[in-house]
Amino acid sequence: MNKLIFVTILWAFSFSLIGEFLAGKVDSYLAVFVRVALASLVFLPFTKFRGVSPKLALGIMGIGAVQIGLMYLCYYNSFLYLSVPEVALFTIFTPFYVTLIYDAFSFKFRPLYLFSVGVAVFGALIIKYGAINEGAIKGFLLVQGANICFGAGQSAYKALLERFDVDQKKVFGYFHFGAFFVAVIALITLGNPAKFHVDLTQTLVLLWLGAVASGVGYFMWNKGACEVDSGVLAIMNNALIPAAIIVNLVFWQKDTNLTRLILGAVIMYISLLIHNRVMKFYGVKTA
Repeated sequence: MNKLIFVTILWAFSFSLIGEFLAGKVDSYLAVFVRVALASLVFLPFTKFRGVSPKLALGIMGIGAVQIGLMYLCYYNSFLYLSVPEVALFTIFTPFYVTLIYDAFSFKFRPLYLFSVGVAVFGALIIKYGAINEGAIKGFLLVQGANICFGAGQSAYKALLERFDVDQKKVFGYFHFGAFFVAVIALITLGNPAKFHVDLTQTLVLLWLGAVASGVGYFMWNKGACEVDSGVLAIMNNALIPAAIIVNLVFWQKDTNLTRLILGAVIMYISLLIHNRVMKFYGVKTA
């Protein structure tokens, strides 16, 4: 639990750092590549290459490719269309996707889930009331893509590591290696060389995000996820939201329609309570 709390505080600053110093100024694909490359270097000395099950190594690489490789591509680009508080708030959908994806693997469909998701969408619409355009829709969908990747990845990691008795520090490098391959392909095919230039401040931000927020952060988060039940994990996923918004408003004091932001956030929180009730109705364990 302490690991998840520490990482929540750590990541709360990442939203603002990306939104203030990188979004729209540095190519998104370059930022993702640098962040993942640095995280890979952090764990390279600890990675065990001999005597590791190929199934475990490839499984962790695949999870990393999705959880932070594909997730970062969606996440970074969402800042081009949404404010930092909006990006943070729209991550509240992650628990919905965790349960929906789990059901998909079990070939189940629970229609009442759509009601709780619908309430959350209504809260998002209130936040963007009067400013719903093509850009806002793109941003919202990009955040949802990031949510799906992050939710699916951490759930898969927890399930995979429960089947192997291994020192996670010695195999977690594979997680970042998987993301690295995704980042390289994206940079080569989608990167904009005109925005490859970074100044000193942006360089320091990228170093922090790569080595600390990603390198240390994701290891502690996924390791912490293996030490708690799914209910606590869902709560900690959403604890990041208010923390990120508070950091953005306190340190950067951006103009925000607080009335709509708070009202929308309350409705989205209510949607989570409804979702938990629905899960209990279907007999789905949350802890």
